[in-house]
Amino acid sequence: MIIVLIGYMGSGKSSIGQKLAKVLSYDFIDLDSYIESKEDLSISDIFFNKGEIYFRKKEGQYLNEVLKDSKHTVLALGGGTPCYGYNMKNILEKDNVTSIYLKTSIPELGRRLMKEKSKRPLISHLETEEELVEFIGKHIFERTSFYTQSNKTISTDNQTTDLIVEKIVIELI
Repeated sequence: MIIVLIGYMGSGKSSIGQKLAKVLSYDFIDLDSYIESKEDLSISDIFFNKGEIYFRKKEGQYLNEVLKDSKHTVLALGGGTPCYGYNMKNILEKDNVTSIYLKTSIPELGRRLMKEKSKRPLISHLETEEELVEFIGKHIFERTSFYTQSNKTISTDNQTTDLIVEKIVIELI
């Protein structure tokens, strides 16, 4: 089985994914890291040097590669991955794939991302938490219809990573 973690940046896909993979004795793949290794460039450099269209095309290609070639894997997607091309359709059509939306409230995302916005090119230019929350709100509005197509939804607000992993394991049984 491949477990695909979906959600907005800051929802915990990577940290939860790593712990979940360890608990299940699965491999863990962060799609952004996978893309960086295949392209030999950071995501920021791909956007800057080759543009978003190139990135989204490669993102879909590498997503399909991982879905085709992996077994017993937890895959953490980028926040926008489900929203482009046929990515969500391809995830949902695979028999051996379970998708889980890590749902996080906008205020919680604002608090989490304010601390690390310098590391995230998409939001690094935003100066106040108010601007950040407004930006997140617009994005979440655009992306929710994709995220909610997931097979399962788990709330991450006010939950420890361990508790979220436990809830996912229970959902998978």
